Amino acid sequence: MIGVAVIGTGFGQKVHIPAFQAHHQTKIVAIYHRDINKAKTIAATHNIPYTGDNLTEILALPTVEAVSISTPPFLHYEMAKQVLQAGKHLLLEKPITLNVTEAKELYQLAKDKNVIATVDFEFRFVPEWQFFAQLLAENYVGNIRLIKIDWLGSSRADKSRPWNWYSSQEKGGGALGSLGSHAFDYIHWLFGEVSKLNAHLITAIPERINPATGKLQSVDTDDTCLLSLELVNGTPCQVSISAVVHAERTHWIEVYGDKGTLILGSKNQKDYIHGFQIWGSQSGESLKEITVPQQFLFPQHYHDGRICAFLRVVDEWVKGITNNEQTTPSLKEGVYSQLLMDLSHESHERGSWVNVPSLGEFLD
Repeated sequence: MIGVAVIGTGFGQKVHIPAFQAHHQTKIVAIYHRDINKAKTIAATHNIPYTGDNLTEILALPTVEAVSISTPPFLHYEMAKQVLQAGKHLLLEKPITLNVTEAKELYQLAKDKNVIATVDFEFRFVPEWQFFAQLLAENYVGNIRLIKIDWLGSSRADKSRPWNWYSSQEKGGGALGSLGSHAFDYIHWLFGEVSKLNAHLITAIPERINPATGKLQSVDTDDTCLLSLELVNGTPCQVSISAVVHAERTHWIEVYGDKGTLILGSKNQKDYIHGFQIWGSQSGESLKEITVPQQFLFPQHYHDGRICAFLRVVDEWVKGITNNEQTTPSLKEGVYSQLLMDLSHESHERGSWVNVPSLGEFLD
Protein backbone atom coordinates (compact mmCIF):
# COMPACT_ATOMS: atom_id res chain seq x y z
CA MET A 1 0.00 0.00 0.00
CA ILE A 2 1.20 3.50 -0.84
CA GLY A 3 0.67 6.01 1.97
CA VAL A 4 -0.89 9.21 0.60
CA ALA A 5 -1.33 12.63 2.20
CA VAL A 6 -4.23 14.68 0.82
CA ILE A 7 -3.62 18.44 0.65
CA GLY A 8 -6.75 20.44 -0.17
CA THR A 9 -10.22 19.55 1.01
CA GLY A 10 -12.68 21.10 -1.45
CA PHE A 11 -12.23 19.02 -4.61
CA GLY A 12 -10.03 16.84 -2.40
CA GLN A 13 -12.92 15.79 -0.17
CA LYS A 14 -15.35 15.31 -3.09
CA VAL A 15 -13.02 13.39 -5.42
CA HIS A 16 -9.50 12.68 -4.10
CA ILE A 17 -10.46 11.12 -0.75
CA PRO A 18 -13.12 8.70 -2.11
CA ALA A 19 -10.86 7.68 -5.00
CA PHE A 20 -7.81 6.98 -2.84
CA GLN A 21 -9.98 5.04 -0.39
CA ALA A 22 -11.45 3.02 -3.26
CA HIS A 23 -8.11 2.15 -4.86
CA HIS A 24 -6.67 -1.17 -3.70
CA GLN A 25 -3.08 0.09 -3.51
CA THR A 26 -3.45 3.47 -1.79
CA LYS A 27 -4.15 4.37 1.83
CA ILE A 28 -4.76 7.93 3.04
CA VAL A 29 -2.49 8.40 6.04
CA ALA A 30 -2.76 12.18 6.53
CA ILE A 31 -4.98 15.14 5.72
CA TYR A 32 -3.95 18.81 5.61
CA HIS A 33 -6.14 21.85 6.21
CA ARG A 34 -4.98 25.30 7.28
CA ASP A 35 -7.72 25.13 9.95
CA ILE A 36 -6.74 22.24 12.23
CA ASN A 37 -10.30 21.81 13.53
CA LYS A 38 -11.61 21.35 9.98
CA ALA A 39 -8.78 18.89 9.34
CA LYS A 40 -9.82 16.89 12.43
CA THR A 41 -13.48 16.86 11.37
CA ILE A 42 -12.62 15.59 7.88
CA ALA A 43 -10.22 13.00 9.31
CA ALA A 44 -12.85 11.71 11.72
CA THR A 45 -15.44 11.49 8.92
CA HIS A 46 -13.13 9.52 6.64
CA ASN A 47 -11.14 7.57 9.27
CA ILE A 48 -7.80 9.21 8.42
CA PRO A 49 -5.15 8.69 11.15
CA TYR A 50 -3.19 11.98 11.00
CA THR A 51 -4.32 15.59 10.71
CA GLY A 52 -2.19 18.67 10.33
CA ASP A 53 -2.07 22.37 9.48
CA ASN A 54 1.68 22.25 8.88
CA LEU A 55 2.83 20.74 5.58
CA THR A 56 6.43 20.30 6.77
CA GLU A 57 5.27 18.09 9.63
CA ILE A 58 3.09 16.01 7.32
CA LEU A 59 5.95 15.49 4.87
CA ALA A 60 8.17 14.33 7.72
CA LEU A 61 5.83 11.42 8.51
CA PRO A 62 7.50 8.12 7.49
CA THR A 63 4.11 6.77 6.37
CA VAL A 64 3.72 9.51 3.75
CA GLU A 65 5.19 8.27 0.45
CA ALA A 66 3.05 10.34 -1.91
CA VAL A 67 1.01 13.55 -1.83
CA SER A 68 -2.00 14.82 -3.78
CA ILE A 69 -2.58 18.58 -4.02
CA SER A 70 -5.99 20.03 -4.89
CA THR A 71 -5.74 23.48 -3.32
CA PRO A 72 -6.49 26.66 -5.32
CA PRO A 73 -3.87 27.33 -8.05
CA PHE A 74 -2.01 30.13 -6.25
CA LEU A 75 -0.91 27.63 -3.59
CA HIS A 76 0.27 24.91 -6.00
CA TYR A 77 3.83 26.04 -6.71
CA GLU A 78 5.08 26.45 -3.14
CA MET A 79 3.33 23.33 -1.89
CA ALA A 80 4.39 21.16 -4.83
CA LYS A 81 7.96 22.42 -4.53
CA GLN A 82 7.99 21.45 -0.85
CA VAL A 83 6.61 18.00 -1.65
CA LEU A 84 9.16 17.35 -4.39
CA GLN A 85 12.07 18.63 -2.30
CA ALA A 86 11.02 16.12 0.37
CA GLY A 87 11.35 13.37 -2.25
CA LYS A 88 7.66 12.46 -2.21
CA HIS A 89 5.68 11.40 -5.27
CA LEU A 90 3.21 14.06 -6.43
CA LEU A 91 -0.27 14.16 -7.92
CA LEU A 92 -1.13 17.76 -8.78
CA GLU A 93 -4.34 19.40 -9.92
CA LYS A 94 -4.32 21.77 -12.87
CA PRO A 95 -3.39 24.48 -13.62
CA ILE A 96 -0.17 23.29 -12.00
CA THR A 97 1.20 26.79 -11.31
CA LEU A 98 0.53 30.48 -12.02
CA ASN A 99 3.12 30.73 -14.82
CA VAL A 100 5.28 28.52 -16.99
CA THR A 101 8.54 29.49 -15.24
CA GLU A 102 7.22 27.94 -12.02
CA ALA A 103 5.87 24.94 -13.94
CA LYS A 104 9.21 24.30 -15.60
CA GLU A 105 10.98 24.49 -12.23
CA LEU A 106 8.66 21.84 -10.75
CA TYR A 107 9.21 19.60 -13.79
CA GLN A 108 12.98 19.81 -13.40
CA LEU A 109 12.82 19.27 -9.65
CA ALA A 110 10.73 16.10 -10.07
CA LYS A 111 13.31 14.80 -12.57
CA ASP A 112 16.20 15.63 -10.23
CA LYS A 113 14.51 13.91 -7.29
CA ASN A 114 13.49 10.90 -9.40
CA VAL A 115 9.91 10.97 -8.15
CA ILE A 116 6.73 10.20 -10.09
CA ALA A 117 4.76 13.40 -10.68
CA THR A 118 1.33 13.22 -12.32
CA VAL A 119 -1.20 15.90 -13.31
CA ASP A 120 -4.95 15.29 -13.12
CA PHE A 121 -5.77 15.74 -16.80
CA GLU A 122 -8.71 13.38 -16.40
CA PHE A 123 -10.24 13.64 -19.88
CA ARG A 124 -7.48 11.32 -21.11
CA PHE A 125 -9.14 8.62 -18.97
CA VAL A 126 -12.81 9.01 -19.93
CA PRO A 127 -14.03 5.98 -21.96
CA GLU A 128 -15.53 7.95 -24.87
CA TRP A 129 -12.43 10.12 -25.10
CA GLN A 130 -10.13 7.11 -25.16
CA PHE A 131 -12.12 5.50 -27.97
CA PHE A 132 -12.29 8.84 -29.81
CA ALA A 133 -8.47 8.99 -29.59
CA GLN A 134 -8.25 5.46 -31.00
CA LEU A 135 -10.53 6.31 -33.93
CA LEU A 136 -8.40 9.35 -34.74
CA ALA A 137 -5.22 7.26 -34.52
CA GLU A 138 -6.80 4.73 -36.89
CA ASN A 139 -7.24 7.53 -39.46
CA TYR A 140 -11.06 7.47 -39.35
CA VAL A 141 -11.31 11.06 -40.68
CA GLY A 142 -8.20 10.98 -42.87
CA ASN A 143 -6.17 14.18 -43.08
CA ILE A 144 -7.69 16.62 -40.58
CA ARG A 145 -8.74 19.92 -42.14
CA LEU A 146 -10.56 21.61 -39.25
CA ILE A 147 -11.04 21.13 -35.49
CA LYS A 148 -13.81 22.96 -33.61
CA ILE A 149 -14.14 22.86 -29.82
CA ASP A 150 -16.92 24.40 -27.73
CA TRP A 151 -16.85 24.11 -23.94
CA LEU A 152 -19.79 26.05 -22.59
CA GLY A 153 -21.30 26.18 -19.12
CA SER A 154 -23.13 28.33 -16.62
CA SER A 155 -21.14 27.76 -13.42
CA ARG A 156 -20.27 31.49 -13.23
CA ALA A 157 -23.36 32.88 -15.00
CA ASP A 158 -25.14 34.00 -11.83
CA LYS A 159 -24.11 37.60 -11.05
CA SER A 160 -24.89 37.01 -7.37
CA ARG A 161 -22.24 34.32 -7.09
CA PRO A 162 -19.71 35.84 -4.65
CA TRP A 163 -16.18 37.01 -5.36
CA ASN A 164 -13.51 34.45 -4.47
CA TRP A 165 -10.05 33.40 -5.66
CA TYR A 166 -11.55 32.42 -9.06
CA SER A 167 -12.21 36.15 -9.62
CA SER A 168 -8.52 37.03 -9.21
CA GLN A 169 -5.92 36.56 -11.94
CA GLU A 170 -3.03 36.65 -9.49
CA LYS A 171 -4.62 33.71 -7.64
CA GLY A 172 -4.99 31.64 -10.81
CA GLY A 173 -8.71 32.12 -11.40
CA GLY A 174 -10.65 32.34 -14.65
CA ALA A 175 -12.10 30.05 -17.29
CA LEU A 176 -8.79 29.74 -19.15
CA GLY A 177 -7.09 28.27 -16.08
CA SER A 178 -10.04 26.13 -15.05
CA LEU A 179 -11.12 24.79 -18.46
CA GLY A 180 -8.50 25.97 -20.93
CA SER A 181 -5.79 24.07 -19.05
CA HIS A 182 -7.68 20.85 -19.83
CA ALA A 183 -8.42 21.88 -23.42
CA PHE A 184 -4.77 22.65 -24.16
CA ASP A 185 -3.75 19.27 -22.76
CA TYR A 186 -6.25 17.24 -24.75
CA ILE A 187 -5.50 19.18 -27.95
CA HIS A 188 -1.85 18.22 -27.44
CA TRP A 189 -2.81 14.60 -26.68
CA LEU A 190 -5.29 14.13 -29.55
CA PHE A 191 -3.84 16.33 -32.29
CA GLY A 192 -0.23 17.31 -31.50
CA GLU A 193 1.64 20.49 -30.71
CA VAL A 194 0.58 24.06 -31.54
CA SER A 195 2.71 26.33 -33.74
CA LYS A 196 0.90 29.64 -33.09
CA LEU A 197 -2.19 30.97 -31.36
CA ASN A 198 -4.45 33.99 -31.08
CA ALA A 199 -6.53 34.61 -27.94
CA HIS A 200 -9.23 37.05 -26.91
CA LEU A 201 -10.32 36.91 -23.25
CA ILE A 202 -13.56 38.50 -21.99
CA THR A 203 -14.78 39.33 -18.48
CA ALA A 204 -18.57 39.20 -18.73
CA ILE A 205 -19.26 40.03 -15.08
CA PRO A 206 -16.75 42.71 -14.02
CA GLU A 207 -17.77 42.93 -10.34
CA ARG A 208 -18.97 40.51 -7.68
CA ILE A 209 -19.84 40.89 -4.01
CA ASN A 210 -16.95 40.05 -1.70
CA PRO A 211 -18.58 38.15 1.21
CA ALA A 212 -15.82 39.32 3.58
CA THR A 213 -16.62 43.01 3.04
CA GLY A 214 -20.16 42.92 1.67
CA LYS A 215 -19.00 45.25 -1.09
CA LEU A 216 -18.56 44.89 -4.83
CA GLN A 217 -15.03 43.92 -5.86
CA SER A 218 -13.50 44.00 -9.32
CA VAL A 219 -13.12 40.76 -11.25
CA ASP A 220 -10.02 40.64 -13.46
CA THR A 221 -10.29 37.06 -14.67
CA ASP A 222 -11.79 35.81 -17.92
CA ASP A 223 -15.30 34.34 -18.14
CA THR A 224 -15.09 33.62 -21.88
CA CYS A 225 -12.11 32.71 -24.08
CA LEU A 226 -12.03 32.78 -27.89
CA LEU A 227 -8.97 30.96 -29.19
CA SER A 228 -7.61 30.31 -32.66
CA LEU A 229 -4.78 27.79 -32.95
CA GLU A 230 -2.67 26.51 -35.80
CA LEU A 231 -1.12 23.12 -35.16
CA VAL A 232 2.44 22.27 -36.17
CA ASN A 233 1.06 20.28 -39.13
CA GLY A 234 -0.92 23.35 -40.26
CA THR A 235 -4.36 22.21 -39.07
CA PRO A 236 -6.60 25.08 -37.86
CA CYS A 237 -8.31 24.66 -34.48
CA GLN A 238 -11.04 26.95 -33.18
CA VAL A 239 -11.83 26.92 -29.44
CA SER A 240 -14.68 28.68 -27.60
CA ILE A 241 -14.75 28.42 -23.81
CA SER A 242 -17.25 30.10 -21.50
CA ALA A 243 -18.39 29.67 -17.90
CA VAL A 244 -21.22 32.25 -18.11
CA VAL A 245 -23.61 30.91 -20.76
CA HIS A 246 -26.61 28.60 -20.72
CA ALA A 247 -25.95 26.15 -23.54
CA GLU A 248 -27.53 22.81 -24.36
CA ARG A 249 -24.30 21.47 -25.85
CA THR A 250 -21.85 21.73 -22.97
CA HIS A 251 -18.67 20.15 -24.35
CA TRP A 252 -18.30 19.43 -28.04
CA ILE A 253 -15.35 18.50 -30.28
CA GLU A 254 -15.83 18.33 -34.04
CA VAL A 255 -13.08 16.96 -36.29
CA TYR A 256 -13.41 17.28 -40.07
CA GLY A 257 -11.06 15.46 -42.42
CA ASP A 258 -10.79 14.62 -46.11
CA LYS A 259 -12.19 11.15 -45.43
CA GLY A 260 -14.76 11.67 -42.71
CA THR A 261 -16.08 13.45 -39.63
CA LEU A 262 -15.87 12.59 -35.93
CA ILE A 263 -17.80 14.33 -33.15
CA LEU A 264 -17.45 13.87 -29.40
CA GLY A 265 -20.01 15.66 -27.29
CA SER A 266 -21.95 15.85 -24.06
CA LYS A 267 -25.14 17.63 -23.00
CA ASN A 268 -24.73 16.66 -19.35
CA GLN A 269 -24.93 19.92 -17.38
CA LYS A 270 -24.24 18.39 -13.98
CA ASP A 271 -21.49 15.83 -14.56
CA TYR A 272 -18.69 16.75 -16.93
CA ILE A 273 -17.34 13.17 -17.11
CA HIS A 274 -20.49 11.15 -17.81
CA GLY A 275 -22.78 11.73 -20.79
CA PHE A 276 -20.36 11.80 -23.73
CA GLN A 277 -21.33 10.25 -27.06
CA ILE A 278 -19.43 9.76 -30.31
CA TRP A 279 -20.83 10.27 -33.81
CA GLY A 280 -19.05 9.67 -37.09
CA SER A 281 -19.50 9.60 -40.83
CA GLN A 282 -17.37 8.70 -43.82
CA SER A 283 -17.66 9.17 -47.59
CA GLY A 284 -20.56 11.61 -47.43
CA GLU A 285 -22.77 9.38 -45.28
CA SER A 286 -25.04 10.75 -42.55
CA LEU A 287 -23.66 11.04 -39.03
CA LYS A 288 -24.40 8.02 -36.85
CA GLU A 289 -23.62 7.26 -33.23
CA ILE A 290 -20.64 4.97 -32.69
CA THR A 291 -20.87 2.61 -29.71
CA VAL A 292 -17.93 2.60 -27.33
CA PRO A 293 -16.45 -0.91 -26.94
CA GLN A 294 -16.81 -2.58 -23.55
CA GLN A 295 -13.07 -2.57 -22.79
CA PHE A 296 -13.04 1.23 -22.55
CA LEU A 297 -15.90 1.54 -20.07
CA PHE A 298 -15.47 2.35 -16.38
CA PRO A 299 -15.49 -0.87 -14.32
CA GLN A 300 -17.56 0.84 -11.63
CA HIS A 301 -19.74 3.93 -11.54
CA TYR A 302 -19.82 6.55 -8.79
CA HIS A 303 -22.44 9.20 -8.12
CA ASP A 304 -19.79 11.79 -9.04
CA GLY A 305 -18.31 10.98 -12.45
CA ARG A 306 -15.08 12.76 -11.57
CA ILE A 307 -14.25 9.92 -9.16
CA CYS A 308 -14.44 7.40 -12.04
CA ALA A 309 -11.91 9.31 -14.15
CA PHE A 310 -9.69 10.30 -11.22
CA LEU A 311 -9.41 6.65 -10.14
CA ARG A 312 -7.82 5.91 -13.51
CA VAL A 313 -5.37 8.79 -13.00
CA VAL A 314 -4.51 7.34 -9.59
CA ASP A 315 -4.05 3.90 -11.12
CA GLU A 316 -1.50 5.23 -13.63
CA TRP A 317 0.28 7.13 -10.85
CA VAL A 318 0.45 3.99 -8.68
CA LYS A 319 1.84 1.95 -11.61
CA GLY A 320 4.50 4.61 -12.13
CA ILE A 321 5.47 4.61 -8.45
CA THR A 322 5.54 0.79 -8.31
CA ASN A 323 7.65 0.48 -11.48
CA ASN A 324 9.69 3.65 -10.88
CA GLU A 325 8.71 4.81 -14.34
CA GLN A 326 7.18 8.20 -15.19
CA THR A 327 3.70 7.93 -16.68
CA THR A 328 1.66 10.32 -18.81
CA PRO A 329 0.28 12.88 -18.12
CA SER A 330 3.25 14.11 -16.11
CA LEU A 331 4.49 17.56 -15.16
CA LYS A 332 5.86 17.72 -18.72
CA GLU A 333 2.29 17.88 -20.04
CA GLY A 334 1.46 20.36 -17.26
CA VAL A 335 4.28 22.62 -18.44
CA TYR A 336 2.94 22.59 -22.00
CA SER A 337 -0.60 23.44 -20.91
CA GLN A 338 0.76 26.30 -18.78
CA LEU A 339 2.93 27.56 -21.65
CA LEU A 340 -0.12 27.79 -23.92
CA MET A 341 -2.08 29.61 -21.20
CA ASP A 342 0.74 32.12 -20.67
CA LEU A 343 0.98 32.72 -24.42
CA SER A 344 -2.81 33.17 -24.59
CA HIS A 345 -2.57 36.00 -22.07
CA GLU A 346 0.32 37.48 -24.06
CA SER A 347 -1.68 37.24 -27.30
CA HIS A 348 -4.70 38.91 -25.68
CA GLU A 349 -2.58 41.76 -24.32
CA ARG A 350 -0.81 42.29 -27.65
CA GLY A 351 -3.92 41.78 -29.75
CA SER A 352 -2.01 39.55 -32.16
CA TRP A 353 -0.91 36.03 -32.99
CA VAL A 354 2.04 34.62 -31.01
CA ASN A 355 4.36 31.80 -31.96
CA VAL A 356 4.60 28.72 -29.74
CA PRO A 357 7.96 27.01 -29.21
CA SER A 358 8.07 23.21 -29.40
CA LEU A 359 7.89 21.48 -26.04
CA GLY A 360 11.25 19.79 -26.55
CA GLU A 361 12.88 23.08 -27.44
CA PHE A 362 11.25 24.84 -24.50
CA LEU A 363 12.37 22.25 -21.92
CA ASP A 364 15.97 22.06 -23.20
